[in-house]
Amino acid sequence: MKTKILIIVLIISLVKCCQSHEIITIDKLADTTKITSHLTNITKTDKPRNYKNLSTLNFVADYIYKEFKTYADTTYYQKYDVKGNEYKNVISIFGSENEKTIVVGAHYDVAGNQQGADDNASGTVALLELARMLKGQKLNYRIELVAYTLEEPPFFRTKQMGSYIHAKSMKDNKVDLYGMVCLEMIGFFDDAKNSQTYPLSILKLIFGNKANYITMVNKFGKGKFARKFSNQFKSKKLIKTKNFISPASLQGVDFSDHLNYWKFGYSAVMITDTSFYRNENYHKKTDTMDTLNIPKMASVITSVYLTLINLK
Repeated sequence: MKTKILIIVLIISLVKCCQSHEIITIDKLADTTKITSHLTNITKTDKPRNYKNLSTLNFVADYIYKEFKTYADTTYYQKYDVKGNEYKNVISIFGSENEKTIVVGAHYDVAGNQQGADDNASGTVALLELARMLKGQKLNYRIELVAYTLEEPPFFRTKQMGSYIHAKSMKDNKVDLYGMVCLEMIGFFDDAKNSQTYPLSILKLIFGNKANYITMVNKFGKGKFARKFSNQFKSKKLIKTKNFISPASLQGVDFSDHLNYWKFGYSAVMITDTSFYRNENYHKKTDTMDTLNIPKMASVITSVYLTLINLK
């Protein structure tokens, strides 16, 4: 019953927010049942999906590949070697007929021995749902969905990050990359007072003390793509959204895969629930799927989808 009510609310919201008057069918809404199923399959593995457990990483990569292949124009692994071990990004492409590319990415590995439901199964599952929703859709851009490996320590900020490998390949192959969207922890929300913290205490006066919104994180000089994507996402009004723009040096602003696209001069935005600034389960064994707000996750995913298909 709750799922049916959520779908009705989403449909009403979509009718109000889509100025193009496009007819949105049920299959183009993020599905909470599918989200739950994907979260279960990705988080409840025998061993954590960290860099030491190659068999688990490969199991998850193969799961993502199978889902991508069901819907995408093209699906493939981007393999690379680290100290004699093979790791792989999983890539799917939609709208192959278009020249200009938008990358939407999320990492599927975890830090240490934990399930990593929010960090970052939530972002990975968003990719899987986006793949389903994008199938057969007329697109204005070539869209590349990328599930990255090795985002977490000890590889964070190194050239072994899956996103560094991918971003560099974009530059080396002179891909006409319009911009990148990083999905980094999108499932934790809390309406309690003082549930939200910030790197600077003064920000609480600006953004509030409740962890009940999703954030579009941009740096100064963010570029045309990040600006347009953030504004259009917020305009959908399916979920409370706040734009956060700061120097790239502020703690947390570049704490994910978008940092590698910034390194190569691309416009990129991170969509996040603000990670450890609200979610005390960050990098702990308590980061389990029962702590996530799946209906709000669905709203985030649907908003990304609507922004992608309407972006000019």
